[in-house]
Amino acid sequence: QVQLVQSGGGLVQAGGSLRLSCASSGSISSFNAMNWYRQAPEKERELVALINNMGTTTYTNSVKGRFTIGRDNAKNTVYLEMRSLKPEDTAVYYCSASSYDGSWSTYWGQGTQVTVSS
Repeated sequence: QVQLVQSGGGLVQAGGSLRLSCASSGSISSFNAMNWYRQAPEKERELVALINNMGTTTYTNSVKGRFTIGRDNAKNTVYLEMRSLKPEDTAVYYCSASSYDGSWSTYWGQGTQVTVSS
């Protein structure tokens, strides 16, 4: 029943910025964590950032200091602010939501393309 709808993405030059949004059909405060993944061509899916229900954030090393994950509980929306973008950031970015009620459940957004040109 959970639906995650992503927006943002597109083409940006190296050094530029881009903001991704992920709007949930339900309350994001009901999830244990909201996550951003990415998958580049011919590479494995990579966890980029997460924010748990206490507001604690975690980032993969390659984006630390450049990317920021945030949330607006009133809007049931999670954001990924990307700065100082590099060509190697080019990937399809996916939003996901994780919940635990005896077992883990994960829901996924549709994905959005981010392309960083040199």
